[in-house]
Amino acid sequence: MFRIRRIFDDTIPVNQDALRQVKAILKKRIPAASEQEITHLGDNLRNPFTLGFRPILFVAENMRHKVLGFAMVLHEPDINFCFLDWIATAKDTLRGGLGSALYERIRTECAALKVRGLFFECLPDTPGKCEPGLIKDNIARLRFYERYGARPIIGTGYEAPVDPEDTCMPHLLYDDLGKDIPLARSHAKNVVRAILARKYKDLCPAKYVEQVVASIRDNPVKLRPFCHVLPHKTRRAVHDRFAEKIVLVVNQDHEIHHIHERGYVESPVRITRILSHLEKSGLFETLETKPFPDIHIHGVHDADFIEYLARACEEVPADKSLYPYVFPIRNKTRPPKESTVLPGYYCIDTFTPIHRNAWPAARAGVNAVLTAADALLAGRPVAYALVRPPGHHAERRSFGGFCYFNNAAIAARYLREQGRVAILDIDYHHGNGQQDIFYHRSDILTVSIHGHPEFAYPYFTGFDDETGTGEGEGFNLNLPLDETVDGKTYRSALMRALAKIAAFHPDFLVVCLGLDTARNDPTGTWSLTAKDFFRNGRMIGDAGLPLLVVQEGGYNTRNLGNNARHFFEGLAEAVFTPTRGGTLATPAPKGIQFRYNPMPEDVEKIRHLVTATGYFRNDEVKIAAQLVAERLEKGPASGYCFVMASKAGRLAGYGCYGPIPCTLAGYDIYWIAVAPEFQGKGLGQALLAKMEQLITEAKGHTIYVETASQAKYAPTRAFYERCGYTAAATLPDFYCPGDAKIIYSKPLPLSL
Repeated sequence: MFRIRRIFDDTIPVNQDALRQVKAILKKRIPAASEQEITHLGDNLRNPFTLGFRPILFVAENMRHKVLGFAMVLHEPDINFCFLDWIATAKDTLRGGLGSALYERIRTECAALKVRGLFFECLPDTPGKCEPGLIKDNIARLRFYERYGARPIIGTGYEAPVDPEDTCMPHLLYDDLGKDIPLARSHAKNVVRAILARKYKDLCPAKYVEQVVASIRDNPVKLRPFCHVLPHKTRRAVHDRFAEKIVLVVNQDHEIHHIHERGYVESPVRITRILSHLEKSGLFETLETKPFPDIHIHGVHDADFIEYLARACEEVPADKSLYPYVFPIRNKTRPPKESTVLPGYYCIDTFTPIHRNAWPAARAGVNAVLTAADALLAGRPVAYALVRPPGHHAERRSFGGFCYFNNAAIAARYLREQGRVAILDIDYHHGNGQQDIFYHRSDILTVSIHGHPEFAYPYFTGFDDETGTGEGEGFNLNLPLDETVDGKTYRSALMRALAKIAAFHPDFLVVCLGLDTARNDPTGTWSLTAKDFFRNGRMIGDAGLPLLVVQEGGYNTRNLGNNARHFFEGLAEAVFTPTRGGTLATPAPKGIQFRYNPMPEDVEKIRHLVTATGYFRNDEVKIAAQLVAERLEKGPASGYCFVMASKAGRLAGYGCYGPIPCTLAGYDIYWIAVAPEFQGKGLGQALLAKMEQLITEAKGHTIYVETASQAKYAPTRAFYERCGYTAAATLPDFYCPGDAKIIYSKPLPLSL
């Protein structure tokens, strides 16, 4: 028994172990893989810029996380195709269900990416063209792929040797993913040029590449007839939905906690309404809740509070609810004795009752959220704990706001054992619980976007000057907003929150999902719509972190499920669609320091850096240096702004941007350059992220960037595409005949 999952990065231990096993299989099963490819496999997953493609890695593993096989596909969003780089099993060949499962997963991913086709290589099956000992295996492989309709491209020079002495040159196969669309000559030329010039750049001279491209003359390109499988027995159909699912863990015991008093809005119907919409989305895989010991609760809540809550819930009559009504100044050493008064010692409001079923329901919620957290540690990219009662108002030694245990804080502390954790609370009400529990800590960042405490519960916390204490100073961020907030305003705050999280470099992100920010929620005053929830989900998904979403508030049951579905659709689009990329949440490599005011010595440093990249002409290098000099001479009036990235006093990279004259809020990005020794480590993305953040803070609404259409700029175009930029205009023959200017644009969240 095995399952297939995608490896998004190498940040968590389970993925690090999987990559170690993949590298071992590569060395054993694919001798042609270079040592550099194997060594930098994890680096390329995080930052594929230098690779020229976006790698997508799948592993097939058993329940003990032993990797049985893997597949690596390279996605090229600009030309819109995928290239199957490697597919291998730990033992034997691709015969059997494992190889089929891996290939089918790849086809599903490619279809969901809406690429025009999947390409890959396979050694020839014709005697005389390859070593006799390989022919049998080559036939088996080609038969395997023919079962899916994939066949070699014929009538081109792709099999021509680079060196006259080369033998056993591979076929290039094409899988149309069941679309029955002929392969257009122009598309095939672009694909072949990208494969040879990027994938095999160290093997194929430019002259050879152009010869092969020029040999593609048929339109449409011809495929070899079926040789090993009857055409009517192929299984060409493929689903266009992502095979990767969001883990869903539901607190199945939530229904026992049902307060029937009039006006008590935290009711079981909240969960059923959400589930009714999520089930239609096809995005989720439900996991059964596992039991966890009380030690995890004791990690965030005081023992006397836990003991009181358990005892009080057990002692209250089954058909009664005990509400706090007297609130003594809390003296920890002298709690009141009267049982009817004691709730006020541990509660922060008058509407959260002690109830017979509050304890078991809240305790089951803890199990659910820890089960979801475990899914992240097992390598799943997103998990959703759909729980009630909620938890984010529960402090270290108090309950309130319908909350008894702080589920998000318990999960964050649990995940902290494997990496740094950030908590993002997007409920309408302040996440006072997480703030109280982690206020003194620097290893768990707490961020909350909420209604200002001047008018919104819980009233006494959530001010923007509450930033942490002691070691935790600077590790709590409150973003209180006005009483009237629409989607644009909210996204501006969310961008600030995500920028803070990015600077923290967390390994996990816990999201407290409050749907009470929606229009007409009985507990809120804001007006977010379903489209806003989709955009918010997309922004959070773009953070590129393992995500644990914990359900908190949301009480308008008419739109609750629809808003939840839209949030997760946006989240899934960002997480599971590799063409998107939210640079605002892209952290800089460790050790990088940013500064924003050029110094006189930067003129020569930038000249040297731009020259060292080997990417720019002499006149372009001259312009790069002139822009710095102009900024030094005229200051901000020059219209040029800079972000300098340094490490150990050395200029590692820089970006230059500025407002576009005669526009209200448009900005140009003029330069991003990274020194060769720092390339491939995410610095380019971090520089772009920093510029986007600064432009947003300056109230910019759209960013523009220009590049050329030449083949050597294909990685640059792919970089901007996966960072969320769209080709808005093409000016043919702008730089020279055959070399167009491509203008990319990206609207910032404030303008969405």
